[in-house]
Amino acid sequence: MSAEIPENGSIVLFDGVCNLCTGFVQFLIPRDPNGIFYFASLQSDVGERLLAEHGLSSHDLDSIVLIDGDDVYVKSAAVIRIAGLLGGIYALARPLRFLPRRLRDWGYDVVAANRYRLFGKKDQCMMPSDDVRSRFLE
Repeated sequence: MSAEIPENGSIVLFDGVCNLCTGFVQFLIPRDPNGIFYFASLQSDVGERLLAEHGLSSHDLDSIVLIDGDDVYVKSAAVIRIAGLLGGIYALARPLRFLPRRLRDWGYDVVAANRYRLFGKKDQCMMPSDDVRSRFLE
């Protein structure tokens, strides 16, 4: 695991005990062969520090967060931006950004509110495999 926050690359903050969220991270890793994404759980010290630096509270945030340079994306905006950065077929999600944020985030919030019930919850944050450990921030 990396102790320093990268200057280039995008940081995905996720709920480390949520099966859906960790599944999303595990989906991203093989589709990001250039390693543009780094990861940290919302519950980690670095996750909480990054949230605070960007004016977000970890206490009322049940979202994927993407920090891309000076820009911060949450909820549906984060997912759409991540898909765009992945490119290929995933870039087809880009036009969704033109839907009203309120509508996009409503759908996101429905899933987020039920994610533990539908997908389960881990007792502890996921441990990355050795080959991607350097992309997880401590």
